[in-house]
Amino acid sequence: MKVSTDWLSQYVSLEQVDVAELAEKITRSGIEIDGVENRNKGVSAQVVVGYVKHKEKHPDADKLNICTVDAGQEEDLQIVCGAKNVDAGQKVPVALVGAKLPGGLDIKKAKLRGVVSQGMICSAKELGLNDKLLPKEQQEGILVLPADSTVGSPIAKLLHLDDQVLDFDLTPNRSDCLSMLGAAYEVAAILGREVKLPDPESKLIEVSDAASESIQVKIESPELCDRYAVRVISGVEIEPSPLWLQSRLMAAGIRPINNIVDITNYVMLEYGQPLHAFDADKIAGKTIGVRASRAGEKLVTLDGQERTLEPETLLIVDGEDRPVGLAGVMGGLDSEVTDSTHTIVLESAKFDGGSIRKTSRQLGLRSEASQRFEKEVDPARVLPALNQASLMIAELAGGRVHKGIVQAVEREPEPKTIKLSLSKVNDYLGTDISLLEAKAILLRLHFECGDAGTGELEVGVPTRRGDITRDVDLIEEIARIYGYDNIPTTFIEGRTTAGGYTKAQALRRALRQLLVHGGWQETLGYSFIREGAACVFPSLGRGGGEARLAMPMSEDRSVLRGSLLPGLMDMAQYNRNRKQNDLAIFEIGTVFHSVDEKLAEKPHELAVLGLLLTGNRGLKTWNTSAEKVDFFDLKGALESVFASLGLEGRVRYAVDSPKGFHPGRSASLYLHTAGEGEVHIGTLGQLHPELQRDMDLEDTYAAELLLAPLFSHAGETVSYRDLPRFPAMQRDIAVVVDQSVEAGSLLELIKQTAGEWLEHAEVFDVFTGSKLGEGKKSVALSLIYRHIERTLTDEEVAKAHESVIQALEQTFAAELRK
Repeated sequence: MKVSTDWLSQYVSLEQVDVAELAEKITRSGIEIDGVENRNKGVSAQVVVGYVKHKEKHPDADKLNICTVDAGQEEDLQIVCGAKNVDAGQKVPVALVGAKLPGGLDIKKAKLRGVVSQGMICSAKELGLNDKLLPKEQQEGILVLPADSTVGSPIAKLLHLDDQVLDFDLTPNRSDCLSMLGAAYEVAAILGREVKLPDPESKLIEVSDAASESIQVKIESPELCDRYAVRVISGVEIEPSPLWLQSRLMAAGIRPINNIVDITNYVMLEYGQPLHAFDADKIAGKTIGVRASRAGEKLVTLDGQERTLEPETLLIVDGEDRPVGLAGVMGGLDSEVTDSTHTIVLESAKFDGGSIRKTSRQLGLRSEASQRFEKEVDPARVLPALNQASLMIAELAGGRVHKGIVQAVEREPEPKTIKLSLSKVNDYLGTDISLLEAKAILLRLHFECGDAGTGELEVGVPTRRGDITRDVDLIEEIARIYGYDNIPTTFIEGRTTAGGYTKAQALRRALRQLLVHGGWQETLGYSFIREGAACVFPSLGRGGGEARLAMPMSEDRSVLRGSLLPGLMDMAQYNRNRKQNDLAIFEIGTVFHSVDEKLAEKPHELAVLGLLLTGNRGLKTWNTSAEKVDFFDLKGALESVFASLGLEGRVRYAVDSPKGFHPGRSASLYLHTAGEGEVHIGTLGQLHPELQRDMDLEDTYAAELLLAPLFSHAGETVSYRDLPRFPAMQRDIAVVVDQSVEAGSLLELIKQTAGEWLEHAEVFDVFTGSKLGEGKKSVALSLIYRHIERTLTDEEVAKAHESVIQALEQTFAAELRK
């Protein structure tokens, strides 16, 4: 909002106030001033109003004219001018010899093609004016001034250039300052001065013709319009606005058009209440109404564009239910005020801000009016603004204001009062403000105040301040007018809470660190994948359906991912295409599953760890060959993860053939829990050969684990034990069992039967061959026994070892290989 200080001084005294200091005070009170613009860009007092008495062609130049100009000097001046629109009988800006113009231009006496020129007739641009804000007819050539301009008077005074403009950078909650009156209330409160409000009702003279005989109004969508009011004004003459009005509009960044349009814009800037004028003769049925649009309705707006309207767009319609305007946004071309208009219907209304915002966004039409309606206008200014505009039309356009306001009212604004505790004010601000001081500040802001008890105020909030809804809002108002710089520095008091990670956050970080230190590289994939990509792999969550996006970026990003593996595979393919074949990558992320085929509720979210391994285990050197990664490299990485979480020995690997994995080289993982038994936590294995072929990948191994059960059952303490002081005893055995028997099952049985002295057991060889018999394999195991307090004897170890052999024979029909 651009606020002219010349205009502002009409409502609040700015005597002995430096504009730069005022800008600083406003900024310190909560509204940032982006800048202060001086409208006079360098026009000196020697630039005056001149009268062109005579014009003749230059004898030696076709495009130059010799003008005789009365500039209020002792003698008429001879000025050579090249503007096409210069003519005798005009009042024009004249820069006398010795004058200075914007850009450092000094005017001197000169000869042009042999003819003496005693000054310069100026265009708007040469005076530093923004010619884009001038009426169209004034944008080219010299600036032609009104005929009643006084010859010889300074042009800066005539064009109101001795003015400075404050650029208010308003936050969305301070829409009350989208008007000169709102800015006046703010400045008056800061300076501690009175506000002088306009009083159009006392000056407005109405004719005897009743407005209700010419127009009727109705509201058909009461939820979208609180009040709709109109006045009828006849006998108007459409002509340019007076120069003072044009200057104020241009200072605010609005281009003057004609007196009627300019008055509605002026009052909008003054009151913050947008208005619109209709040609009364173009309103069919002598009725004007407000309703929501229907599907497929069209309207040609003032910019000449035909617009197809979405349903529920708020419209202004005539008596034949024909749209004549977009409520709060832009009028219709068919009801536009033109040079032939003599009777107007002037509109002032309180429309629903949300509806106007929706219409403005849908149609890409954002105007000064819609900006104010979107933020909700002051309902108490609907009628005063209408009366002010009617008064100005009567004074500046010769209009006859018909008697009475024709209006439809659905709801009146309800008074808003808030109780404010002085102790709360001081507790929040760390001040020692008295009740009298707090009351004085609120009265400066024109808030009504009454005592509500000991140390309390009952504050009436004016309708212009829709942002004030709670007592803390009033505390903020007191703080900013009291002065943030005046609030003393105090120590923070109250209970504090030490920050820290949750168990899941800490474990996630530790897991990431473990994998990175183990040579894995972390990746970050898209949360959106192509449809069907996740269905290749088993679902880790309930439902398992895909959550489709309503407006996907592309077909490859059309659903929320149900698995991390498709993204990891895409990364592997991308790297392989760039000759990066050896990969060990992981991602810790979220996957999504929907229980509904058509999404009706939020998808179920699961935290998941995904790993992918492909290529060689190490680089080929002069004395070592490169070795391909295999299933056990991936399994080893997972066992490190489980060990770091304190879950060593609690995860079982079950041979399985899950979707998307190699039928003979994959497994499902189960976590043993105390209360829930075994819980499925994920899958690992080699990708299915067909999938590898489709993605152009070599042997690739992948795993996907649910993190929630791992984190919830992870040990929170770290167990330590003393280093062994006594020697261990090792026993190796090789047993022949059926090929269907898993080595893990053998180890599990050994741990159960070997007793407390068994320190470690592992498989160190597996052999199959015809010598063993069909369907048989030999599994070689190493067992280490140790007592923590003494040295074991051979007899004690032999006894424990014999119980292991017997258990293997009885459980798995194992034969001891000799």
